[in-house]
Amino acid sequence: MAYKAFDLTGKVALITGGNGGIGLGMGKAIAEAGGDVCIWGTNAEKNAAALEELKPFGTRVAALSCNVANEKEVNDCFAETLSQFGRVDGCFANAGVTSGKKSFLDIDDADWQRVIGVNLDGAFYTLRAATRHMAERADNGDPGGRLIGTASLAAVSGAARNEHYAATKGGLISMLKAMAVEFAGKGITANAILPGWIETAMTEPAFNWQKFSDNVKPRIPARRWGNPDDFGGIAVYIMSDASAYHTGDTFLIDGGYFLF
Repeated sequence: MAYKAFDLTGKVALITGGNGGIGLGMGKAIAEAGGDVCIWGTNAEKNAAALEELKPFGTRVAALSCNVANEKEVNDCFAETLSQFGRVDGCFANAGVTSGKKSFLDIDDADWQRVIGVNLDGAFYTLRAATRHMAERADNGDPGGRLIGTASLAAVSGAARNEHYAATKGGLISMLKAMAVEFAGKGITANAILPGWIETAMTEPAFNWQKFSDNVKPRIPARRWGNPDDFGGIAVYIMSDASAYHTGDTFLIDGGYFLF
């Protein structure tokens, strides 16, 4: 018999950047566990393709076009998500970008603002909208909610030539820890997921560089790159009733890389 606490029937997950990579990996697992999934993304073709991957699980799914760096778009899309699904039980602030490997000396204002805009401002706008909704529900006798941010190994290691990206991910972790304390009394948890070296569109250029692969892959105790499906289990756990007392944590999923 399956562990009933992991049954996500009736729960709704919102996943920004959910049309590919880690976001889609989490979305598929949540749908397979019975949860409804709304993904936000900026690429219409990827949104449509992601929906086709989610539909076979038989739960309610939707995809909305949203640039999370735009506060109005976030608020409008959150309202549309509520219109379609009625509620949001878990919000995954997963959308992220980088501007490529540059020396700290060469990161210009445009690079900095683009990365900050999506990774930190976008997470703030998204999590704030979700928290307002969850706090209002709690005040009306329906406590609970899950706030999740996709941070990075870069937040806790020396990510040379990627300082702007690292700064956003470190800031995201700190924001979530503060939220975990502020909203625990309403039954709302807040946690961060820290991926290591995962095969996604963002990491493809690095992984296709033979020198990088030869130097980094042997340092992963699991002896492989991670993949989006490696994040399904943690997504289901955090969305589930089993994680109700687990908040303010950082889940490092990296095949043991950081330890080694």
